[in-house]
Amino acid sequence: MSRRTAGGTGAVRVAVRVGWALVRHEARLLASLALWLARRTHGTRGGTAFGYARGEAATMFGLAFVCVVETVAMSALLGDWPTLHAVVLFLDVYTVVLVVALYAASAVRPHVVGPDGLRVRRAVRVDLRIPRELITSVRRELRMTHEPADGELNLAVGSRTTVTVELAEPVAHRSFLGRTRDVRVVRFHADDADGLVRALAAAPQGSAGHAVP
Repeated sequence: MSRRTAGGTGAVRVAVRVGWALVRHEARLLASLALWLARRTHGTRGGTAFGYARGEAATMFGLAFVCVVETVAMSALLGDWPTLHAVVLFLDVYTVVLVVALYAASAVRPHVVGPDGLRVRRAVRVDLRIPRELITSVRRELRMTHEPADGELNLAVGSRTTVTVELAEPVAHRSFLGRTRDVRVVRFHADDADGLVRALAAAPQGSAGHAVP
């Protein structure tokens, strides 16, 4: 196989992987929207849920309102071209649905503190499970800036994180496109950061029953 053929095959594989990732992402968003409309949550059984979407609500619904206004304006402009109007209307309505689904995904997939540890989430893009015995430190820490660093995962909401978790050993984080990297420090936002820290520190850690410091 020539180098050009091999390169082309690799590019096709990457394109297919990205395409499937996008399809899965949108399917999970729509599933989250259905859960949100049904007033249900995902993956919170047996643990205590801590939301992080409160600060996003105004921004996301404001964006949805702008999309609705655009939809009405485009409908008026394209009234004389019914086929084009139908296509643009479908795309505009689908965009509004996706914007609301983005908020819904954060609302129905909160962080969860359970007997086995901590589940850190960010909508449908991040779902990181941290065993309790690996947690060496958890604290409330407000950060507004986050420089990329090896071994660190920053899940900011509105450019801020409010909880920092340090681990004794790295855990594997799988990215949106399927790449895996090890992280030992995880920073994320929780609407009730103090409550999350207390809940995680209060429960016993490991078989010896030591509390998280």
